[in-house]
Amino acid sequence: MWLSVTWLWIFLFSFLLSLQSACLPRKKATIVAAASVLEEVAKSSYKQTDLRMIREGMPAYLMLMDGMIEAWPDNERLLISAAQGYSSFASAFMENQDRDYARLLYGKGKEYALRALEGRGLKEPLHRPFDDFSEALKDLGQKDVPYIFWAAACWGSWISLSLHSMEALAELPRVKLMMERVLELDEGFYYGGAHLFMGIWFASRPQMYGGGLEKARQHFLKAVDLGRGKFLMAYVYYADHYARRFLDKDLFISTLNKVLDAPVDISPELTLLNAVAKKRAKELLTHANEYFE
Repeated sequence: MWLSVTWLWIFLFSFLLSLQSACLPRKKATIVAAASVLEEVAKSSYKQTDLRMIREGMPAYLMLMDGMIEAWPDNERLLISAAQGYSSFASAFMENQDRDYARLLYGKGKEYALRALEGRGLKEPLHRPFDDFSEALKDLGQKDVPYIFWAAACWGSWISLSLHSMEALAELPRVKLMMERVLELDEGFYYGGAHLFMGIWFASRPQMYGGGLEKARQHFLKAVDLGRGKFLMAYVYYADHYARRFLDKDLFISTLNKVLDAPVDISPELTLLNAVAKKRAKELLTHANEYFE
């Protein structure tokens, strides 16, 4: 089970106190031990359906990750795990309730993920000339896919909540390149997550600017296929970003009902994400008449 929130806070403060007086080798040994515990916590959390418990426990988890990174700032594994944690917390619990706070969370995840990506050899991903950035991506291989994907996911989500900033929007082509590289290397990574990104990308742009709903549909359905129909969030994105824009109310409703009808534990390691998908599907269905007036 997910560790109790009280226990997690006790573990947090005990861990931070242990780092203050430790020498570097001892700090790293402590971090390795703590990271092992947190990996088990994360695996357990994926199988939970109690969204309130996860939401209340996540801040302590993220603070632990921050503390470990503070002590070992160039550890790529810690950096990308923290980036995934911040992105997941923002997406699952904050984006639809407090967009400003979600933007801060995505920004923190972006910072960590880009640092991890630099450790993998992609130097100055934010500031190097675009053509150089494109060429440097080609040097990253299959072992780098988690770093490319989570950096792009955090970065893209941060941009989506920064639409008031032309500077942020100007960074979006880099994110698209990164997701395209993920598709080249391992299109099935994270249940076809790069296909979901591309589906949203094509659905949100008019055809004259390279978008198109048919392209979007193909990417969404590919993600559904790669997730073997068990990653229910793929259906939510398909309904929200394709069926809504295509003005297909029947498809919108039937796709979301498919999410509601599926067992939440259809795949144990996806239970938490599927619980979030069901919650989102219910919310979208309550607005169906409004969307298709």
